[in-house]
Parts: sequence; structure tokens; C-alpha cells
Amino acid sequence: MKLNKLNPEEERIIVEKGTERPFSGDYDNFFKEGVYACKRCGTPLYESKDKFDSGCGWPSFDSEISGSVKRIPDQDGSRTEIVCAACDAHLGHVFEGEKKTPKDVRHCVNSLSLRFIPGKEDNKIEAVVFGGGCFWCIEALFLRVKGVKKITPGYAGGGIPDPAYEQVSSGKSGHAEVIKIEYDPSVVNFDDLLEVFFAVHDPTALNRQGNDVGPQYRSIILYENVSQKRAAENYIKKLTDEKVFTRPIVTEIKPLVSFYDAEEYHKDYFNKNKQAPYCRYTILPKLSKLKGKFGRLLK
Repeated sequence: MKLNKLNPEEERIIVEKGTERPFSGDYDNFFKEGVYACKRCGTPLYESKDKFDSGCGWPSFDSEISGSVKRIPDQDGSRTEIVCAACDAHLGHVFEGEKKTPKDVRHCVNSLSLRFIPGKEDNKIEAVVFGGGCFWCIEALFLRVKGVKKITPGYAGGGIPDPAYEQVSSGKSGHAEVIKIEYDPSVVNFDDLLEVFFAVHDPTALNRQGNDVGPQYRSIILYENVSQKRAAENYIKKLTDEKVFTRPIVTEIKPLVSFYDAEEYHKDYFNKNKQAPYCRYTILPKLSKLKGKFGRLLK
């Protein structure tokens, strides 16, 4: 599991099990739609619908996302600590019997233990990051989709800041070759993007696409809001239930933490290099297939 780098104060709270000052955190008096994820590993922990104003000075929730939070008897013998079930990051404490909500539970959480992922906002350009093999190919394919305003090839999913292509190509950076798609949801919905994504690469191939081998070519979706996360999970379930693929889908679904632009020569590669062998023998056939199957979605 890749863990995000923490600053000293986050380290004090999350690793050393400290407590931030009451009424000082960013998420105390904060009530926007979205999901609160673990600051250290990115695992979604709480939904905004379960947040309430308890008046205690720390973010309060009366329910967690199932299986995301673990309870541990505190060393003081009187309280129950709560930690991220995925990485054991300290969150705070849980209390019962206070009658503050009908559920009668209060997760008292440090703001510094959390990262807020906003929910979907209407009438705005949205973005998502897809990885499905060489980014030259999927960039060329998604540029043809209606409603797609901009595509930026880059690197994401790993722990090295601002990696170079050579580092990612080594397969040791943790990053995948990806594209950031900026799209107008009033023209193309997220399910349409998912439909194209799962049709133009093999989501059952672990750490490879065709002759491109290595974790940098893995199938991955890095979402920017909880609506995208749920849509991706539901779409994979649909493909699995309908037995569209004979092997299990291995596509990762993770929150987007950092995205790094690729070098300039990678951008718009197909349109600049149409006579290159990779473009002629790999990308062009996929473009023809895309046109035949998804004509309604193409520019």
C-alpha cells in the first residue's frame, strides 16, 4: 500500500496518536457534499450525509463507510480509539450514549486525519484520470469523444513527486501512465466515458496491455469525487454480473491524490506522429473499432 507523505503536524496526529486543538480544524464547521478519506492512504471513511454539528470542536459523524474504520480500546481504559482499517492511521475516538443523533454514535475525528473529496457539482467541467496502457493510445481515443474538452497525458498513482518518463518506464515509481480527461457532463456522462474506457483496453490484464508490460501500464481509475467512485464500482459490477469478460476485472479504483503532467513530446502524440509505426499499427485500428462501436459518442 502506498502511503502519502505527511507533514510534521499530520505525523503527530496520525502516527503518534495526537489530538488537534478543538475548533481549529478545516472540517469542524464544514458541510459540503462529498466523502472524507484517510489522509495517509486515501481510503474513503465517511460520507457527508453522516456528518453533524456536535458542538465539540472536531468533525463528528454518526456512521462510517462499512468496513473502513476499526475500533481499538484506548490505553487510558475509558475511551475507544478509531483508526483507518486499511492503514491504521489514528482518526480520533468514538462515543455512544450521548443521544446527539438517532443513531446515538459520535465519531470524533481530527480534521488533519482526513482529506475531503467533493461531490459532483452541476454545470461545471469535471475531470477524471484513466490509465489503460500507453497514454499515447488512450489519449488519441478519448480526444474523439463528444464533450471531452481537454486531455493531458501524465503520471499518477505512485509516491514519487514530479516523476520523469524514465522513472515511470522503469516500473519502480509506483506511477501509471494515465490521461486526465476534462469533460462537460452536460454533453457526455461519466458512464459513457466508462463504457469507452472498458472497451478500448483489457481491464483483466494485470500490469500490462498487449506488448507493454509493467505496473506503469496497469488499468486504473483515479476519481475526483464520490459520484465517480460509485459509478466506476457499479459499472465494474455490471460488467462482472453480465460476464462481459471471461477473467476477473483487475482495474484499480482510487482517489486522485496527485497528477503530474507528462513531458511535452508526449502530448497529442498521435496527431503529431501519425506515420509512426505505433500510431499506424496500434492506434489506428483501435480508432476504427471505436468509430464502429461508439459512433453516437464521437465528434
